[in-house]
Amino acid sequence: MSSPSRPDLTAPTLIHTVPGRVRLRVPQVQKNKPLSESLEKRLRLQSWVENCRINPPAASVVIYHSHSNPTEVYGQFWQLLQQLLEAFPLLPEAPKPLLKIPSFEGLEQWSSLALPTTATLLAFASYRWESWPLRFLARAALVAAAFPVAKRAFQSLWVERKLNIDGLDFLALILSSFQGKLITPSLVITLHELGDLIREKTARSTEQETADLLDTIGRFAWVERAEQITQIPSNEVLVGETVVVYPGERIPVDGVVIKGEATIDQQQLTGESMPIVAVPGTLVYASTLVRSGQIRLTCERVGEKTRAAASIELLQKAPVHDTRMANYAAKVADRLIMPSLTLAGLVWLTTQDAARAASILTLDFVTGIRVSMPTAFLGALSHTTRHGILVRSGRTLELLAEVDTMVFDKTGTLTQGQVKVVGLGRLTDRFSFDRLVQLAASAEQRITHPIAEAIVEFGQGQGVELLTRDHWHYELGLGMDAVVDGVRVLVGSEKFLQQQGVVVGDLQGLDWGETAKDVFPLGGLSEWFSLIYLACDGRLEGVMQFTDPLRPESGRVIQKLQEDYGMTVHLLTGDKQQRAREVAEVLNIPPSQVHGEAFPEDKAKIVRDLHRGGRTVAFVGDGLNDSVALAYADVSISFEDGSDVARETADVVLMDNDLGSVLEAIAIAQETRALIEQNTFFVVAPNLLGLGLAATVGLNPLWATIIHNGTAIAAGLNSLRPLVQHHIETNIVL
Repeated sequence: MSSPSRPDLTAPTLIHTVPGRVRLRVPQVQKNKPLSESLEKRLRLQSWVENCRINPPAASVVIYHSHSNPTEVYGQFWQLLQQLLEAFPLLPEAPKPLLKIPSFEGLEQWSSLALPTTATLLAFASYRWESWPLRFLARAALVAAAFPVAKRAFQSLWVERKLNIDGLDFLALILSSFQGKLITPSLVITLHELGDLIREKTARSTEQETADLLDTIGRFAWVERAEQITQIPSNEVLVGETVVVYPGERIPVDGVVIKGEATIDQQQLTGESMPIVAVPGTLVYASTLVRSGQIRLTCERVGEKTRAAASIELLQKAPVHDTRMANYAAKVADRLIMPSLTLAGLVWLTTQDAARAASILTLDFVTGIRVSMPTAFLGALSHTTRHGILVRSGRTLELLAEVDTMVFDKTGTLTQGQVKVVGLGRLTDRFSFDRLVQLAASAEQRITHPIAEAIVEFGQGQGVELLTRDHWHYELGLGMDAVVDGVRVLVGSEKFLQQQGVVVGDLQGLDWGETAKDVFPLGGLSEWFSLIYLACDGRLEGVMQFTDPLRPESGRVIQKLQEDYGMTVHLLTGDKQQRAREVAEVLNIPPSQVHGEAFPEDKAKIVRDLHRGGRTVAFVGDGLNDSVALAYADVSISFEDGSDVARETADVVLMDNDLGSVLEAIAIAQETRALIEQNTFFVVAPNLLGLGLAATVGLNPLWATIIHNGTAIAAGLNSLRPLVQHHIETNIVL
């Protein structure tokens, strides 16, 4: 190998090699984008290069090659790199400053404290050293610091035609100043500004935490096009394309793994501390990290349609101030302004003590509630989002905590929404079970009808080999007529077999063998199951039962709702009443709360009647026919893979398509309600005590401000407690 011709450049380092692939560390590509892009293009033109991948931030170059000796790869690569270095020389680095220039981005947020702090320091100085210039400067600084408060107060009074909390604060400052005190009003303004700043940063912290999630979505993707792997922006990947993800990279799109195996860290998206092992068939999400292994996946959602982006969008759009509790607090605050003003006036008239009056005007126990509620709801919304539950507003969370009646659609909600064959009943011993399954599945192969696909899936599950189908004819809505391995096979409805001259008699005494083991919750034939008939060479040989099976989690969810949460559960379905009752019996739903043969308008009427009866109703559905009922419910819940209308109508979307997430959402909602009740106590009790002291024995305005702002800050910090606990638990697990 030749030595580097440029002494200021470092030669490539061979990091790793396996047959057909080498990984090199090339510092030159890290800070030279034109060189990196040109190097990749030139490499792909080389006859010995099968594929390549350059990762500039890691200074990494991976080459898939046809050479038997990696030394040859290194030599040819180094020659190519030296040629390109002549055309794309490294630009000299900018000299590093002797002093680090500080960032003022964070300082801007604290600028509102500059004047109040200056006024406070000057007030202390004028008190310590009595000097008219110092006193003049202290008064000027106090006026300047109080100007924003006065501006807000007058704007509310003259523009909005009402007296607000700022007006009371301004009056309190005037009363303190008229007494010739400078330290107290200056400190009051400083504490007010500090409290507002802390409350704002506290409320925004959950927004920022989730907004950062978007920055972690892979901005680029490796896509397989024209038998080449090409790097493109992740939002330009087409649905259905094959995306390759290498170790250490973030998955740039949502999709299903089709090849490879990898350990994937989903903590950034779901909050789960334990990584998952993704294998073919696993659904993986954008923004999650491939810790080890390499996978190929088929793209299903890109950019703004990915789960990560959708989570952020819904959270950012979520109105958190629209709750009844927040509105109530706002009304109470408005109603207490005049009583506070009146009480302060009476105390001043009777005691001639302006400090007492100022303290009464300063104390306001509603402000802490009003500022802590958005923080609590934002924290809860972030929490639900990380658990794969999208909640559209704080109002939804508030109602969800009060739900006492849960109404479920059946198909696709309590059931899986997909036809599944659950057993084969045999009438004669002419064919074995495996042979009958093989004939039926072979006859129905490559037919897109859901029942045909279910029969083929059932056959594959039984481990039978599909045979060639000859001379077949499919009649839409009736059945299949085909010749398989010399046997004429009819698979279809009773009507179809009768049309083909097959006698369909009594089905008593069917032998279900092992094909139907543990699939009949109620035992034997029932309304829950439908039948497909199977005939061979003109003779009925058996029937296949198919159904839409329950979701695995449905029983557990219904049980916990009824037993742990004390809810009333209703079942709605367009199916026959008998079939609905059989499903309800399995789930332990009382017959009086089962509604079969319900059309969309019937579902809406049932939900509306429950609501009018004083119930707080949540409706869970996934179909277009559920959208009207969803709209009438207090809380509407749907699935990510539900119909577009249902998903857009719903207040809560279960992104994992797991019905068990309903329990998680209710638990978070009730936890949030308990948190708000705690905050209310933290704020109201100290402020009421302070108000009593101010009206009787007297209370310094400075202490009134400390009580007022301290309780509000404490309530805001308490609202973030669940998120802090979650992060601590996650770090302990990790």
